[in-house]
Amino acid sequence: MNTRTVVTILSCSIFLFSCKQKKETVSPEIKNISESVYASGIVLSKNQYEVFTRVNGIIKEIAVKEGDRIKKDDILFVIENPNAKLSTDNAKLNAAINDYDANKGKVKDAYNSVQLARKNLSNDSILLERQKNLWNQKIGARIELEQKELNFERSKVALTQAKVSYEDLKRQLELASQQSKNNLKIAQTQEKDLKIRSTVDGIVYKINIEEGEWAGPNAALAVVGEEDFIIELNVDEFDIVKIKENQPVIVRMDSYKSQTFEAVVSAIYPIMNERTRTFKVEAAFTKKPDVLYPNLTLEANIVINEKKNVLTIPTSYLLTDSTVMLEDKTIQKVKIGLSDYNLTEIDSGISASSILLLQKK
Repeated sequence: MNTRTVVTILSCSIFLFSCKQKKETVSPEIKNISESVYASGIVLSKNQYEVFTRVNGIIKEIAVKEGDRIKKDDILFVIENPNAKLSTDNAKLNAAINDYDANKGKVKDAYNSVQLARKNLSNDSILLERQKNLWNQKIGARIELEQKELNFERSKVALTQAKVSYEDLKRQLELASQQSKNNLKIAQTQEKDLKIRSTVDGIVYKINIEEGEWAGPNAALAVVGEEDFIIELNVDEFDIVKIKENQPVIVRMDSYKSQTFEAVVSAIYPIMNERTRTFKVEAAFTKKPDVLYPNLTLEANIVINEKKNVLTIPTSYLLTDSTVMLEDKTIQKVKIGLSDYNLTEIDSGISASSILLLQKK
């Protein structure tokens, strides 16, 4: 090995060693910075809901397909249940039999009985007065007066009973008539429920059943929602007090890995999910993807504070929340403002001309 080769190797070694020993330094820069709260969530169709049946039966017809656009009150499913039709027919018969107008003859008879009892009472009252006048004139027997008094008392009782019977009959007929009408409405509603209709203008996103299968109230038949989409976020209980309506939201989705989208907080639900210890927060897109589907997962940052053109340093250069290391390894106290994983605002302690040294951990 000649002298030139030895010198070249030595020079390269010194260069590599000096590269390894190079200090990582940075100076504060003027940048925009924001503070945000992390939240996970999903995309939902606006007014998205699961379609259930209120009655049991066989799926006779599925009137839509997945992806169909529908209008409010459009028929989605038709259910077959013969018992519902029989219940309606029976309710109609009972309603006709118990209809108050159809039983007015009974009411009239009871009313006539009251009028007759009233006339009898009036007649017995007249006879009693006559008998009393005769008795005062020492005419007639005592037993005749007592008989007239007894007849008068009987007539009073008969009138009272006739009135009570009349009022009771009216109440019973009115009650039976109303109950029969209500039962008919219930039966008709149940029969109407055999045709399941949409409650929104929107899209059929999913159908969970096939024609001929049994349907009951415990299993969703389909998922339906509007064409617009919202974001449903889960915010930790420690962060919920920082969230307010109209705060900006930065959204990232697995379906669009290289892009971010914008939204704003539109609703905060005030009750905590005790199982997950989170609160539900809704957000509305202000800048959304061209294509969206319900139940897509996402991550979001809700911006709770934002400052523009402030002095910042990389957060990794902080030793503690109040100190940094200068290039000469002097520990310098600082006062910080907003901070996130990447940047930290510096309120005081250093300037844009300061040079900071990264303390490797």
